[in-house]
Amino acid sequence: MSDKIEPLSPAGRAQALARLEAEELDILVIGGGVTGSGIALDAITRGLTTGLVEARDYAAGTSSRSSKLFHGGLRYLEQFNFSLVFEALRERQLVLKTLAPHLAHPVPFLYPLSAPVIDRAYAGLGIGVYDIMGAGRGVPSHMRHLGRHKTIEAFPSVNRANVRGAIKFYEGQVDDARHTMTLARTAARYGAVCATSTRVIGFLRERDEVVGVRVRDLESGREFEVRARQTINAAGVWTDEIQQMVGGRGQFNVRASKGVHILVPRARINSSAGIITRTEKSLLFVIPWGSHWIIGTTDTDWDLDLAHPAASQSDIDYLLEHANTLLADPLDRDDVVGVYAGLRPLLSGESDSTSKLSREHAVASPVKGLTMIAGGKYTTYRVMAKDAVDHAVHGLERLVPPSITERVPLLGAEGYGALWNARERVAARNGLRVNTVEHLLGRYGSMIDEVLGLIDSDPKLGMPMDSAPSYMKAEIVYAASHEGALHLDDVLARRTRISIETWDRGDAAAREAAELVAPVLGWDATDIDREVEHYQKRIAAERESQRAPDDRTADAARLGAPDVRGAVTGHGGLSS
Repeated sequence: MSDKIEPLSPAGRAQALARLEAEELDILVIGGGVTGSGIALDAITRGLTTGLVEARDYAAGTSSRSSKLFHGGLRYLEQFNFSLVFEALRERQLVLKTLAPHLAHPVPFLYPLSAPVIDRAYAGLGIGVYDIMGAGRGVPSHMRHLGRHKTIEAFPSVNRANVRGAIKFYEGQVDDARHTMTLARTAARYGAVCATSTRVIGFLRERDEVVGVRVRDLESGREFEVRARQTINAAGVWTDEIQQMVGGRGQFNVRASKGVHILVPRARINSSAGIITRTEKSLLFVIPWGSHWIIGTTDTDWDLDLAHPAASQSDIDYLLEHANTLLADPLDRDDVVGVYAGLRPLLSGESDSTSKLSREHAVASPVKGLTMIAGGKYTTYRVMAKDAVDHAVHGLERLVPPSITERVPLLGAEGYGALWNARERVAARNGLRVNTVEHLLGRYGSMIDEVLGLIDSDPKLGMPMDSAPSYMKAEIVYAASHEGALHLDDVLARRTRISIETWDRGDAAAREAAELVAPVLGWDATDIDREVEHYQKRIAAERESQRAPDDRTADAARLGAPDVRGAVTGHGGLSS
């Protein structure tokens, strides 16, 4: 716990690669999303030597593209899946109160009612059950029925012709990418060997058993073997690809469901709470997010490129159309600041509709030495991780302690409450505004001192970004020095949300950010130019895809921008 080298620094990555090649691990995890990072933390805190390899970046796939909520899942009540809802609500409580109070917080929501008698009875019963099940579980448990007047007072932008009242309740919100990265960083701080830009290209087999993997370091092109007594695949939507790679028939199939979200300025919708409403297919969320609203999500089959799912014009129009049924002043495409698309890994079922497929997870072992986990939802990542490790340790043939992650706060959680209460004093001591300290505490918790230490060493880092003033320059440097960012996209899309929170998608901030991280990552002028060019091509490709009428043309447009991690070894192969 007292490493001289920060585990997710560039030097820490070099050490991790050397250890992965030299040591035989108890557990090797494939995939650096929320489930894989959670597995790494679960395994290392049981005393198992643990490694994690990720083809791109922490949370580069599904885990940075969710609705950014810890929630029980209202619609699962309609399916009478009470056990999944109760489990999710318990996990919500753990995250909000114990594991990551610096990263997650309660948010009020309104469920508008259009038919006062029928809606209030039907929705009120469901949300009432949900509220009772979640009582004391991390959020205020005071569901309230609001009449028309109180609804308009809370939601002035509402289309008054369509709304007769509302039900108010609470959910939990989280920056999913930062939470996932902090999970991996916590695992690394406890001793897990974690490396991004490390792609699995094959499995090591001895007789009928998996004994490790062969990987390619995408930063250098070098290939080497990683040996492990047990390997756990947590590659999400790439599960079927892993099953094909290892050979044999898979024990379950995963369908990818595309979920698209858009961001609009906070000023465009006047409401004191988020909004949840039904569509003909699913639920629509209008979620407060700093100076923006996130509106989502779609839920449609996706069988195209898994690494870069593309939002089409029809996806965006669908979200605007349904949001506008609630609004007196309709939104249009010019209001859309940011767009992101992610893929949910759903266990295949009998239904043709992805919105009806199970969010529950499954664990299986198609080959001795290999455990596969698939399905699930972001909120229940910790349970999924526990189940995967429980399954894998049977193959170690020794006594292994049970999971303790419900009592292991993530880095930044311990001491957060005391620092929040002292935020005015922290601000005065460091010459910062109180809202700046609140912003930093909500991203780093008690690790704020590490960020402030960078400013002490170079006061210029205490200035806001010129093109993205919501973030300090120190945060950009810290992303590379402490949080494992290796490329400009990692910094602008996941360590910060500049890529979706600025009108130009981070175009103007790209060079400024690249020059800030260059000394940490050892970039010269040519490297800076290459990174900026890759990022700008990504922005252009995404904008083009969002003008495309359907998935296939959107996918073709998005693939016009090569992955920066393919620059050395070529694009393609397993990602996670």
